[in-house]
Amino acid sequence: MKRKVTLKQIAKELDVSISTVSRALSNSKEIGEETRQKIQAFAKFYNYKPNNIALSLKNRKTKTIGILIPEIVHHFFSTVIRGIEIVANKRGYNVIIGLSNESFSKEVINMEMLANGSIDGFILSISKETLLKQDYHHFKETISQGIPIVMFDRVVNEVDCDKVIVDDFKGSVNAVKKLISTGCKNIALITTMDYVSVGKLRTQGYLRALQESHMNPKASLILKLDDSLALEEHLDILENEIEQFFRCNAKIDAVFAVNELYAVTAMKVARKLNFNIPEDIQVIGFTDGVLSKHARPSLTTVSQHGQKMGEQAAHLLIDRLELDDDDESDTYIDENEIDSDFKTVVIETGLIERDSTK
Repeated sequence: MKRKVTLKQIAKELDVSISTVSRALSNSKEIGEETRQKIQAFAKFYNYKPNNIALSLKNRKTKTIGILIPEIVHHFFSTVIRGIEIVANKRGYNVIIGLSNESFSKEVINMEMLANGSIDGFILSISKETLLKQDYHHFKETISQGIPIVMFDRVVNEVDCDKVIVDDFKGSVNAVKKLISTGCKNIALITTMDYVSVGKLRTQGYLRALQESHMNPKASLILKLDDSLALEEHLDILENEIEQFFRCNAKIDAVFAVNELYAVTAMKVARKLNFNIPEDIQVIGFTDGVLSKHARPSLTTVSQHGQKMGEQAAHLLIDRLELDDDDESDTYIDENEIDSDFKTVVIETGLIERDSTK
C-alpha cells in the first residue's frame, strides 16, 4: 500500500517549492510542461488527495465573521463587539455572535456549527472552563480546516493564531503604584484563580509594583475567589467572602481588584464596615464598565479600551482572509501547512481616575 503524501512532501521529494507543486496540480500554465507532468505523475503514483473539506470551506466565502464570547452582559465584551462591527461593516463583512456562557462544550458546539460553511473566520475570547481544562483541540481543528482565528483578551500560547491583548501586567503595575504614591501601605488584592490568564497577569503586576516599591507582599492581603461567585445567584456569597477578608485585615488602606465587580463589591463592604472612601480605603478596579461609572463613589479603573481591541481584531482577521484570497498557492490546502507569521497586538491600558482614589 502506497504511503499518503502531502504537498510539502511532494515538494521536498522533487526539490521544488510548495507553490510550484500546487500550481502544477491545478494545471497552471505558469509551470513548464515537463515539470507539470513530473509532479502530476508523482502525485498520482502516491495517490495524493487535497484536503477537500478545507478546500470547499476555503472557496465558499460568506463575507461573515463569527464572534464567540464568554458572556453577553459584560460591558467589556459589548465594547469589543462594537469595535468589530465598525470595522467589519466598513470592509463589507457581517458578524454572527455566539455565546459560550463560560462552557467548554458550548464553545465547541458553537464553533462546529458556525464553521460548517456559515462564517469565513472567528474572533473569540476563550471560556473559563476551556482554560481550566486546557483542551484547545477545537481551535486547532478549525484552523487546520482553513478557517482563521483571532483571539482577544483571553488567549493561550498553545494555539498558533493572531491575538489581541491588553497589557494586563503593566496596567496592574501602574494601578498599584498609583495607590502607593498616595501613601497606601497595606494594599489588598482581590483576584481570580490562576487558571484565568488575565487574572494571573494582573496578580503578577500587583506583586511587581510592591517589589519595585520595596514593599513586601503579604499572603494575608491576597484574596483569591472562585469565578462562580461572579454569577448573580452567588453575589451574596461574594460579598460575605470579601467582608470576612476585611474583618481579618483591619489595617487595609487600599484595594486593587482584578475586575470591576470585585472592586465595587469591596467598596460596598467597606462602607458597610464604616470606612470612608477614599479617606480610609482607596479602591481601583480593572475594566472600565457601567458599574464603575455609576458606583458610589465612582470607581477609579484600568481601561482595557475594548472598542479599540475589537477594531484591531477585525482588521487582523479580514487582512488574513483577503490575503488568503489573493494567494494562488492556496488552491490546494494541506493541513500541515499553516501560516506561522502570526501577530500579537498589545493594547496599552489607561488609568481613569475617579472618586475612589485620592
